Amino acid sequence: MERDAGGGEGMSAPATRPDSSYLLRKLHSLSGILPVGAFLAEHFWSNSAALVSAQKYNDVSQELQTIPFRPLVEWVAIFLPILFHGGYGVYIWWRGRSNVSQYPWVGNWLYTTQRYTGLITFAYIGWHLYTERWLTHGKSTYASVAEDLTHPLYLTFFLIGIIAASFHLGIGIWNFVCKWGLAATVQAQQAAGKLGAAVAFGMSLVGVLIVISFRFNWHPFAWYAAGK
Repeated sequence: MERDAGGGEGMSAPATRPDSSYLLRKLHSLSGILPVGAFLAEHFWSNSAALVSAQKYNDVSQELQTIPFRPLVEWVAIFLPILFHGGYGVYIWWRGRSNVSQYPWVGNWLYTTQRYTGLITFAYIGWHLYTERWLTHGKSTYASVAEDLTHPLYLTFFLIGIIAASFHLGIGIWNFVCKWGLAATVQAQQAAGKLGAAVAFGMSLVGVLIVISFRFNWHPFAWYAAGK
């Protein structure tokens, strides 16, 4: 199972003083769900407008670009939490070790998968923000994203990043529920694992479909807009 390189998630000596690493790990676990995980889910949801039509995607994008106090909301609710979660996650990865080869238990495999998908996701989010937020000044359109995805390397990294982010969140949900004592029994932990797997596979599927929409100008839900 997960190894705490900092000496455990208990109390430091003396027992009356909270262990800062324990508190940081708890905050790190929480931030992966709220707000980072919630933002990821919302991002997938808003981008799924591409499955309806290019115009629908542009309308949704324009609405998000014009929300009040946008820079403040982005930094407080998105950028800073991502920097903390990703940066401290890299620190945990650097300090910790898994023992998959010696003890190939499910927990160890999930530990390793979560760490490496986290590294990929952190790199992908940074690159994605740079190319789709900073370079476009937050005004990317369906056409600009579709143009970017005509480049093979860009397309490949896009797909890898989406799948890595989806599985990182799915495993993170399972980990969060177990670590925070929300699933105390074996049955509850198994149910949490199934929920995490459903999130991972479901978001991966949606993400890949969105990429296909941009790459091939494919809009399977165009009938929805036509019926309005």
